[in-house]
Amino acid sequence: MTYFDELTRTMTWLGEQPDTVFIGQQVRYPGNALYKTLAGVPDEKKIEFPVAEDCQLGVSIGLAMMGKTVISIYPRMDFLLCALNQLVNHLDKNLYPLTGKVIIRTCIGATKPMHPGVQHCGDYTEGLRSLFDNVVVEKLRLNSPINAIYQSSYYSWVPVAKVIIEEADLYGMESRTRL
Repeated sequence: MTYFDELTRTMTWLGEQPDTVFIGQQVRYPGNALYKTLAGVPDEKKIEFPVAEDCQLGVSIGLAMMGKTVISIYPRMDFLLCALNQLVNHLDKNLYPLTGKVIIRTCIGATKPMHPGVQHCGDYTEGLRSLFDNVVVEKLRLNSPINAIYQSSYYSWVPVAKVIIEEADLYGMESRTRL
């Protein structure tokens, strides 16, 4: 199974859970590589969102307050930075009684076969980790136990907020590398 296959299998599994909802850009309509990993998620669980990153995370927090497990998708880590207000000042401070969970799925943009420009491929993993007291940041690698990471986030007995960072350059390795 490849990195891409494992992400797709994991998103399908999450989509089968009764309380999950997927929110973000290109969750219902094509436009990036993350979209293809949602092929097994029912459309009624997907909420297409405009380019309004801060608002998206605010809505995600609200849904988690209502008991939903929200997979909030930011196609590029660079644009997750636009939601730092919600991440740092609200979600990390545990200001709201979450009965659900917020799982933030983001991606470091691919640099191959061509470099997309500096605003699409930044890796801010360590910077994010240094900002949070309660939000967990986890970066996926080629041999990461992807399904186990998402399942542990889903099954955690306490409400949890987690940022899971993917590397788009690994998507292109799907035909060459098996996990």
